Amino acid sequence: MADLKNDFIGIKSPNPFWLASAPPTDKAYNVERAFEAGWGGVVWKTLGEAGPPVVNVNGPRYGAWHDGNRRLMGFNNIELITDRSLEVNLAEITQVKKNWPDRAVVVSIMVPCDERSWKSILPLVEETGADGIELNFGCPHGMSERGMGAAVGQVPEYVGMVAEWCKQHSSLPVIVKLTPNITDIRQPARAAFKGGADAVSLINTINSIIGVDLDAMAPAPHVDGKGSHGGYCGPAVKPIALSMVSEIARDKETYRKPISAIGGIQTWRDAAEFMALGAGNVQVCTAVMTYGFKIVEEMIDGMSRWMDEKGYNTVDDFIGMAVPNVVNWEHLNLNYIAKAKINQETCIKCGRCHIACEDTSHQAITSSLNGEPHYEVRDEDCVGCNLCVNVCPVKDCITLEQMTEGKDPRTGIPISGEYANWTTHPNNPNVK
Repeated sequence: MADLKNDFIGIKSPNPFWLASAPPTDKAYNVERAFEAGWGGVVWKTLGEAGPPVVNVNGPRYGAWHDGNRRLMGFNNIELITDRSLEVNLAEITQVKKNWPDRAVVVSIMVPCDERSWKSILPLVEETGADGIELNFGCPHGMSERGMGAAVGQVPEYVGMVAEWCKQHSSLPVIVKLTPNITDIRQPARAAFKGGADAVSLINTINSIIGVDLDAMAPAPHVDGKGSHGGYCGPAVKPIALSMVSEIARDKETYRKPISAIGGIQTWRDAAEFMALGAGNVQVCTAVMTYGFKIVEEMIDGMSRWMDEKGYNTVDDFIGMAVPNVVNWEHLNLNYIAKAKINQETCIKCGRCHIACEDTSHQAITSSLNGEPHYEVRDEDCVGCNLCVNVCPVKDCITLEQMTEGKDPRTGIPISGEYANWTTHPNNPNVK
Protein backbone atom coordinates (compact mmCIF):
# COMPACT_ATOMS: atom_id res chain seq x y z
CA MET A 1 0.00 0.00 0.00
CA ALA A 2 1.06 3.56 -0.67
CA ASP A 3 2.49 5.52 2.24
CA LEU A 4 0.46 8.69 2.87
CA LYS A 5 2.64 9.96 5.72
CA ASN A 6 3.26 13.68 5.38
CA ASP A 7 6.13 15.88 6.51
CA PHE A 8 5.22 19.49 5.89
CA ILE A 9 7.92 21.98 7.00
CA GLY A 10 8.85 19.54 9.76
CA ILE A 11 5.25 19.06 10.92
CA LYS A 12 4.47 15.36 10.67
CA SER A 13 1.03 13.81 10.19
CA PRO A 14 -0.22 10.37 9.12
CA ASN A 15 -1.70 11.78 5.91
CA PRO A 16 -1.76 15.09 4.00
CA PHE A 17 -5.42 15.83 4.79
CA TRP A 18 -5.84 18.65 7.32
CA LEU A 19 -8.87 20.61 8.40
CA ALA A 20 -8.67 24.32 7.67
CA SER A 21 -9.13 27.03 10.27
CA ALA A 22 -12.92 27.35 10.43
CA PRO A 23 -15.97 26.31 12.51
CA PRO A 24 -15.03 22.58 12.33
CA THR A 25 -11.82 23.35 14.28
CA ASP A 26 -13.29 25.77 16.81
CA LYS A 27 -13.20 23.49 19.85
CA ALA A 28 -11.69 20.33 21.28
CA TYR A 29 -14.93 18.37 20.83
CA ASN A 30 -14.81 18.89 17.05
CA VAL A 31 -11.08 18.30 16.68
CA GLU A 32 -11.09 15.09 18.73
CA ARG A 33 -13.89 13.68 16.58
CA ALA A 34 -12.02 14.73 13.43
CA PHE A 35 -8.92 12.88 14.56
CA GLU A 36 -11.00 9.82 15.41
CA ALA A 37 -12.33 9.88 11.85
CA GLY A 38 -8.78 9.91 10.47
CA TRP A 39 -7.81 13.48 9.67
CA GLY A 40 -4.05 13.98 9.68
CA GLY A 41 -4.06 17.45 11.16
CA VAL A 42 -6.03 20.60 11.92
CA VAL A 43 -5.51 24.33 11.85
CA TRP A 44 -7.34 25.56 14.95
CA LYS A 45 -9.90 28.28 14.30
CA THR A 46 -8.29 31.71 14.43
CA LEU A 47 -7.43 33.05 17.88
CA GLY A 48 -7.38 36.74 18.74
CA GLU A 49 -6.05 38.82 21.61
CA ALA A 50 -6.84 38.16 25.25
CA GLY A 51 -9.71 40.22 26.67
CA PRO A 52 -13.36 40.51 25.68
CA PRO A 53 -14.15 37.83 23.07
CA VAL A 54 -15.23 38.59 19.55
CA VAL A 55 -19.01 38.82 19.22
CA ASN A 56 -20.62 37.06 16.26
CA VAL A 57 -24.14 37.66 14.99
CA ASN A 58 -26.88 35.44 16.43
CA GLY A 59 -28.65 35.21 13.11
CA PRO A 60 -27.85 33.68 9.73
CA ARG A 61 -24.09 33.45 9.15
CA TYR A 62 -24.05 31.37 5.98
CA GLY A 63 -25.39 31.74 2.48
CA ALA A 64 -25.25 29.10 -0.23
CA TRP A 65 -25.33 28.68 -3.99
CA HIS A 66 -26.68 25.32 -5.21
CA ASP A 67 -26.75 23.66 -8.60
CA GLY A 68 -29.99 22.33 -10.08
CA ASN A 69 -29.76 19.15 -8.00
CA ARG A 70 -29.41 21.06 -4.72
CA ARG A 71 -25.72 20.21 -4.53
CA LEU A 72 -23.82 22.87 -2.60
CA MET A 73 -21.44 24.60 -5.01
CA GLY A 74 -20.57 27.79 -3.17
CA PHE A 75 -20.68 28.84 0.45
CA ASN A 76 -20.63 32.37 1.83
CA ASN A 77 -20.07 33.21 5.47
CA ILE A 78 -20.09 36.36 7.59
CA GLU A 79 -18.69 34.65 10.68
CA LEU A 80 -15.71 36.16 12.47
CA ILE A 81 -12.75 34.50 14.21
CA THR A 82 -13.37 32.44 17.35
CA ASP A 83 -15.78 33.96 19.85
CA ARG A 84 -14.48 31.69 22.61
CA SER A 85 -11.96 33.13 25.06
CA LEU A 86 -8.25 32.85 24.39
CA GLU A 87 -7.72 31.05 27.70
CA VAL A 88 -10.28 28.34 26.91
CA ASN A 89 -8.88 27.79 23.43
CA LEU A 90 -5.30 27.54 24.66
CA ALA A 91 -6.25 25.01 27.34
CA GLU A 92 -8.11 22.86 24.83
CA ILE A 93 -5.27 23.00 22.28
CA THR A 94 -2.86 21.84 24.99
CA GLN A 95 -5.04 18.88 25.90
CA VAL A 96 -5.77 17.85 22.30
CA LYS A 97 -2.08 17.83 21.41
CA LYS A 98 -1.33 15.65 24.45
CA ASN A 99 -4.10 13.25 23.47
CA TRP A 100 -3.04 13.07 19.82
CA PRO A 101 0.75 13.48 19.61
CA ASP A 102 0.92 11.95 16.11
CA ARG A 103 -1.46 14.50 14.57
CA ALA A 104 -0.60 17.97 13.34
CA VAL A 105 -2.05 20.81 15.40
CA VAL A 106 -1.41 24.25 13.93
CA VAL A 107 -2.90 27.37 15.50
CA SER A 108 -4.28 30.21 13.39
CA ILE A 109 -3.70 33.70 14.80
CA MET A 110 -5.01 37.16 13.97
CA VAL A 111 -4.13 40.17 16.10
CA PRO A 112 -3.61 43.89 15.33
CA CYS A 113 -0.75 44.73 13.00
CA ASP A 114 1.75 45.85 15.62
CA GLU A 115 4.74 43.97 16.98
CA ARG A 116 3.59 44.14 20.61
CA SER A 117 0.37 42.24 19.90
CA TRP A 118 2.15 39.44 18.06
CA LYS A 119 4.94 39.25 20.62
CA SER A 120 2.35 38.87 23.39
CA ILE A 121 0.32 36.02 21.94
CA LEU A 122 3.08 33.91 20.38
CA PRO A 123 4.55 32.52 23.64
CA LEU A 124 1.07 31.58 24.84
CA VAL A 125 0.48 29.53 21.71
CA GLU A 126 3.91 27.95 21.87
CA GLU A 127 3.27 26.76 25.43
CA THR A 128 0.37 24.60 24.20
CA GLY A 129 2.75 22.24 22.43
CA ALA A 130 1.24 23.13 19.05
CA ASP A 131 3.26 22.17 15.99
CA GLY A 132 3.09 25.50 14.21
CA ILE A 133 1.24 28.75 13.67
CA GLU A 134 -0.72 30.07 10.72
CA LEU A 135 -0.99 33.84 10.29
CA ASN A 136 -4.49 34.70 9.09
CA PHE A 137 -3.97 37.40 6.48
CA GLY A 138 -6.96 36.36 4.43
CA CYS A 139 -10.30 36.96 6.15
CA PRO A 140 -12.15 39.48 3.90
CA HIS A 141 -14.96 40.55 6.21
CA GLY A 142 -15.48 41.89 9.70
CA MET A 143 -11.86 41.71 10.79
CA SER A 144 -10.48 43.42 7.68
CA GLU A 145 -12.52 46.50 8.58
CA ARG A 146 -10.53 46.52 11.84
CA GLY A 147 -7.18 46.55 10.04
CA MET A 148 -6.57 42.80 10.24
CA GLY A 149 -7.06 39.78 7.96
CA ALA A 150 -7.17 40.74 4.29
CA ALA A 151 -6.30 44.33 5.16
CA VAL A 152 -2.83 43.01 6.01
CA GLY A 153 -2.71 40.34 3.31
CA GLN A 154 -3.31 42.87 0.54
CA VAL A 155 -0.13 44.78 1.45
CA PRO A 156 2.97 42.65 0.75
CA GLU A 157 5.14 44.84 2.95
CA TYR A 158 2.88 44.14 5.94
CA VAL A 159 2.88 40.42 5.17
CA GLY A 160 6.67 40.28 5.22
CA MET A 161 6.91 42.48 8.29
CA VAL A 162 4.58 40.39 10.44
CA ALA A 163 6.15 37.14 9.25
CA GLU A 164 9.52 38.50 10.37
CA TRP A 165 8.13 39.42 13.80
CA CYS A 166 6.74 35.93 14.26
CA LYS A 167 10.01 34.27 13.32
CA GLN A 168 11.82 36.53 15.79
CA HIS A 169 9.45 35.90 18.69
CA SER A 170 8.60 32.22 18.21
CA SER A 171 10.48 29.04 17.43
CA LEU A 172 7.45 27.42 15.80
CA PRO A 173 7.15 26.97 12.03
CA VAL A 174 5.24 29.88 10.47
CA ILE A 175 2.64 29.44 7.74
CA VAL A 176 1.24 32.61 6.15
CA LYS A 177 -2.37 32.31 4.95
CA LEU A 178 -2.84 34.45 1.86
CA THR A 179 -5.88 36.35 0.67
CA PRO A 180 -7.11 35.75 -2.89
CA ASN A 181 -8.55 39.27 -2.91
CA ILE A 182 -5.52 40.67 -4.68
CA THR A 183 -4.39 41.17 -8.27
CA ASP A 184 -1.12 39.20 -8.19
CA ILE A 185 -0.90 36.42 -5.61
CA ARG A 186 2.84 36.10 -6.17
CA GLN A 187 3.58 39.43 -4.48
CA PRO A 188 2.41 38.57 -0.92
CA ALA A 189 3.85 35.06 -1.30
CA ARG A 190 7.26 36.47 -2.14
CA ALA A 191 7.00 38.89 0.78
CA ALA A 192 6.04 36.10 3.19
CA PHE A 193 9.09 34.02 2.31
CA LYS A 194 11.38 37.06 2.36
CA GLY A 195 10.10 37.72 5.87
CA GLY A 196 11.19 34.26 6.90
CA ALA A 197 7.91 32.32 6.66
CA ASP A 198 8.32 28.57 6.37
CA ALA A 199 5.28 28.13 4.11
CA VAL A 200 2.21 29.81 2.69
CA SER A 201 -1.36 28.52 2.65
CA LEU A 202 -4.05 29.55 0.18
CA ILE A 203 -6.64 30.45 -0.72
CA ASN A 204 -8.63 32.09 2.02
CA THR A 205 -12.20 33.05 1.17
CA ILE A 206 -13.11 35.36 -1.71
CA ASN A 207 -14.90 38.60 -0.91
CA SER A 208 -18.48 38.22 -2.07
CA ILE A 209 -22.20 38.77 -1.83
CA ILE A 210 -23.78 35.45 -2.71
CA GLY A 211 -27.22 36.75 -3.60
CA VAL A 212 -30.03 39.18 -2.89
CA ASP A 213 -33.30 38.39 -1.15
CA LEU A 214 -35.73 40.14 -3.49
CA ASP A 215 -38.48 40.16 -0.86
CA ALA A 216 -36.38 41.72 1.88
CA MET A 217 -34.31 43.67 -0.70
CA ALA A 218 -31.16 42.83 1.25
CA PRO A 219 -28.07 40.71 0.65
CA ALA A 220 -28.35 37.07 1.69
CA PRO A 221 -27.83 36.07 4.41
CA HIS A 222 -29.24 39.09 6.22
CA VAL A 223 -29.66 39.87 9.89
CA ASP A 224 -32.68 41.96 10.86
CA GLY A 225 -33.00 43.21 7.29
CA LYS A 226 -29.34 44.11 6.72
CA GLY A 227 -26.61 42.07 5.04
CA SER A 228 -22.87 42.35 4.53
CA HIS A 229 -20.17 41.10 2.20
CA GLY A 230 -18.65 37.81 3.30
CA GLY A 231 -16.16 35.10 2.40
CA TYR A 232 -16.87 32.73 -0.51
CA CYS A 233 -15.62 29.14 -0.55
CA GLY A 234 -16.65 25.65 -1.63
CA PRO A 235 -16.31 23.63 -4.87
CA ALA A 236 -16.90 26.70 -7.04
CA VAL A 237 -13.64 28.35 -5.93
CA LYS A 238 -11.42 25.36 -6.75
CA PRO A 239 -10.37 26.62 -10.23
CA ILE A 240 -9.31 29.96 -8.74
CA ALA A 241 -7.37 28.24 -5.98
CA LEU A 242 -5.64 25.86 -8.40
CA SER A 243 -4.49 28.79 -10.51
CA MET A 244 -3.15 30.77 -7.56
CA VAL A 245 -1.31 27.75 -6.13
CA SER A 246 0.27 27.10 -9.53
CA GLU A 247 1.39 30.73 -9.86
CA ILE A 248 3.34 30.49 -6.62
CA ALA A 249 4.67 27.02 -7.39
CA ARG A 250 6.12 28.08 -10.76
CA ASP A 251 7.30 31.58 -9.79
CA LYS A 252 11.10 31.68 -9.90
CA GLU A 253 11.22 33.51 -6.55
CA THR A 254 9.02 30.98 -4.71
CA TYR A 255 9.69 27.85 -6.78
CA ARG A 256 9.62 24.68 -4.64
CA LYS A 257 8.65 26.66 -1.54
CA PRO A 258 6.17 24.84 0.76
CA ILE A 259 2.49 25.42 0.02
CA SER A 260 -0.57 24.22 1.92
CA ALA A 261 -3.51 24.27 -0.50
CA ILE A 262 -7.06 25.30 0.35
CA GLY A 263 -10.12 25.86 -1.83
CA GLY A 264 -12.97 23.59 -2.88
CA ILE A 265 -11.30 20.30 -1.96
CA GLN A 266 -13.90 17.54 -1.53
CA THR A 267 -12.27 14.34 -2.80
CA TRP A 268 -8.91 12.62 -3.01
CA ARG A 269 -8.75 13.65 -6.66
CA ASP A 270 -9.13 17.33 -5.75
CA ALA A 271 -6.30 16.93 -3.25
CA ALA A 272 -4.09 15.13 -5.76
CA GLU A 273 -4.60 17.92 -8.30
CA PHE A 274 -3.42 20.57 -5.84
CA MET A 275 -0.47 18.43 -4.80
CA ALA A 276 0.50 17.82 -8.43
CA LEU A 277 0.60 21.62 -8.76
CA GLY A 278 3.08 21.93 -5.91
CA ALA A 279 1.11 21.76 -2.64
CA GLY A 280 2.75 19.77 0.14
CA ASN A 281 -0.62 19.06 1.76
CA VAL A 282 -4.22 20.26 1.66
CA GLN A 283 -6.73 21.84 4.04
CA VAL A 284 -10.48 21.17 3.88
CA CYS A 285 -13.44 23.07 5.32
CA THR A 286 -16.65 23.38 3.27
CA ALA A 287 -16.77 19.70 2.32
CA VAL A 288 -16.67 18.73 6.00
CA MET A 289 -19.36 21.28 6.85
CA THR A 290 -21.47 19.69 4.10
CA TYR A 291 -20.80 15.96 4.55
CA GLY A 292 -19.13 15.51 7.93
CA PHE A 293 -15.73 14.36 9.19
CA LYS A 294 -15.93 10.83 7.75
CA ILE A 295 -15.29 11.97 4.19
CA VAL A 296 -11.61 11.64 5.04
CA GLU A 297 -11.99 7.86 4.92
CA GLU A 298 -12.79 8.01 1.20
CA MET A 299 -10.01 10.54 0.65
CA ILE A 300 -7.44 8.27 2.29
CA ASP A 301 -8.67 5.15 0.49
CA GLY A 302 -8.98 6.87 -2.88
CA MET A 303 -5.53 8.45 -2.82
CA SER A 304 -3.94 5.19 -1.61
CA ARG A 305 -5.51 3.21 -4.45
CA TRP A 306 -4.58 5.81 -7.06
CA MET A 307 -0.97 5.96 -5.83
CA ASP A 308 -0.74 2.16 -5.96
CA GLU A 309 -2.11 2.18 -9.51
CA LYS A 310 0.38 4.83 -10.62
CA GLY A 311 3.32 3.31 -8.76
CA TYR A 312 3.83 6.21 -6.35
CA ASN A 313 5.22 5.00 -3.03
CA THR A 314 4.91 8.29 -1.12
CA VAL A 315 3.11 11.57 -1.69
CA ASP A 316 6.48 13.22 -2.37
CA ASP A 317 6.69 11.13 -5.54
CA PHE A 318 4.01 13.21 -7.30
CA ILE A 319 4.03 16.56 -5.50
CA GLY A 320 4.79 19.26 -8.07
CA MET A 321 4.85 16.93 -11.09
CA ALA A 322 2.39 19.08 -13.06
CA VAL A 323 4.18 22.38 -12.41
CA PRO A 324 6.53 22.23 -15.46
CA ASN A 325 3.48 21.82 -17.69
CA VAL A 326 1.90 25.09 -16.54
CA VAL A 327 3.19 27.64 -19.05
CA ASN A 328 2.34 31.08 -20.34
CA TRP A 329 0.05 31.13 -23.39
CA GLU A 330 2.82 32.01 -25.84
CA HIS A 331 4.54 28.69 -25.10
CA LEU A 332 1.58 26.55 -26.20
CA ASN A 333 2.12 24.39 -29.29
CA LEU A 334 0.17 25.97 -32.15
CA ASN A 335 0.92 22.97 -34.35
CA TYR A 336 -1.28 20.77 -32.19
CA ILE A 337 -4.59 20.18 -34.00
CA ALA A 338 -7.67 18.46 -32.56
CA LYS A 339 -11.21 18.08 -33.89
CA ALA A 340 -14.48 17.17 -32.22
CA LYS A 341 -16.11 13.82 -33.00
CA ILE A 342 -19.72 12.87 -32.20
CA ASN A 343 -20.56 9.25 -31.38
CA GLN A 344 -23.75 8.62 -33.32
CA GLU A 345 -24.62 5.57 -31.23
CA THR A 346 -24.77 7.49 -27.94
CA CYS A 347 -26.07 10.82 -29.34
CA ILE A 348 -29.59 11.54 -28.02
CA LYS A 349 -30.32 14.16 -30.71
CA CYS A 350 -30.88 16.96 -28.19
CA GLY A 351 -29.13 19.49 -30.43
CA ARG A 352 -27.30 21.34 -27.66
CA CYS A 353 -23.97 20.96 -29.42
CA HIS A 354 -25.37 22.43 -32.64
CA ILE A 355 -27.05 25.35 -30.88
CA ALA A 356 -23.91 26.25 -28.94
CA CYS A 357 -21.64 25.97 -31.97
CA GLU A 358 -24.06 27.68 -34.38
CA ASP A 359 -24.97 30.62 -32.14
CA THR A 360 -21.73 31.28 -30.27
CA SER A 361 -18.83 29.47 -31.86
CA HIS A 362 -17.74 28.43 -35.38
CA GLN A 363 -20.80 26.94 -37.09
CA ALA A 364 -19.03 23.58 -37.44
CA ILE A 365 -21.87 21.14 -36.59
CA THR A 366 -24.59 20.06 -38.99
CA SER A 367 -28.14 19.68 -37.67
CA SER A 368 -29.89 17.36 -40.13
CA LEU A 369 -29.48 14.56 -42.64
CA ASN A 370 -32.20 13.68 -45.13
CA GLY A 371 -34.63 15.81 -43.18
CA GLU A 372 -33.95 14.04 -39.86
CA PRO A 373 -32.04 15.41 -36.81
CA HIS A 374 -28.41 14.46 -37.26
CA TYR A 375 -25.42 16.15 -35.65
CA GLU A 376 -21.98 15.82 -37.15
CA VAL A 377 -18.82 17.91 -37.07
CA ARG A 378 -17.37 19.45 -40.22
CA ASP A 379 -13.60 19.22 -39.83
CA GLU A 380 -12.95 22.16 -42.12
CA ASP A 381 -14.84 24.50 -39.77
CA CYS A 382 -13.97 22.95 -36.38
CA VAL A 383 -11.25 24.73 -34.38
CA GLY A 384 -11.20 22.19 -31.54
CA CYS A 385 -12.48 24.70 -29.00
CA ASN A 386 -14.15 21.94 -26.90
CA LEU A 387 -17.40 23.89 -26.35
CA CYS A 388 -19.56 21.09 -27.73
CA VAL A 389 -17.85 18.56 -25.47
CA ASN A 390 -18.67 20.65 -22.43
CA VAL A 391 -22.32 21.35 -23.22
CA CYS A 392 -23.21 17.79 -24.26
CA PRO A 393 -25.32 16.12 -21.54
CA VAL A 394 -24.05 12.61 -22.43
CA LYS A 395 -20.61 11.77 -21.04
CA ASP A 396 -18.06 10.92 -23.73
CA CYS A 397 -20.60 11.24 -26.54
CA ILE A 398 -18.49 14.03 -28.02
CA THR A 399 -14.71 13.73 -27.81
CA LEU A 400 -11.81 15.84 -28.99
CA GLU A 401 -9.40 13.80 -31.11
CA GLN A 402 -5.90 14.82 -32.12
CA MET A 403 -5.06 14.85 -35.82
CA THR A 404 -1.70 13.21 -36.36
CA GLU A 405 -0.61 14.32 -39.84
CA GLY A 406 -1.22 16.76 -42.62
CA LYS A 407 -2.60 20.29 -42.23
CA ASP A 408 -5.47 21.88 -40.37
CA PRO A 409 -8.20 21.93 -43.06
CA ARG A 410 -9.48 25.31 -41.82
CA THR A 411 -6.23 27.26 -41.54
CA GLY A 412 -3.73 25.29 -43.55
CA ILE A 413 -1.30 25.35 -40.62
CA PRO A 414 0.97 22.28 -40.62
CA ILE A 415 0.21 19.90 -37.78
CA SER A 416 3.93 19.34 -37.33
CA GLY A 417 6.79 21.59 -38.31
CA GLU A 418 8.97 24.46 -37.22
CA TYR A 419 6.26 26.77 -35.79
CA ALA A 420 5.97 25.30 -32.30
CA ASN A 421 4.60 28.34 -30.48
CA TRP A 422 3.25 31.83 -30.91
CA THR A 423 6.63 33.54 -30.60
CA THR A 424 7.73 31.99 -33.92
CA HIS A 425 4.39 31.49 -35.65
CA PRO A 426 3.93 33.30 -39.00
CA ASN A 427 0.49 34.58 -37.92
CA ASN A 428 2.15 36.55 -35.13
CA PRO A 429 2.41 40.15 -36.40
CA ASN A 430 5.71 40.56 -34.53
CA VAL A 431 7.36 37.84 -36.65
CA LYS A 432 9.02 39.40 -39.68
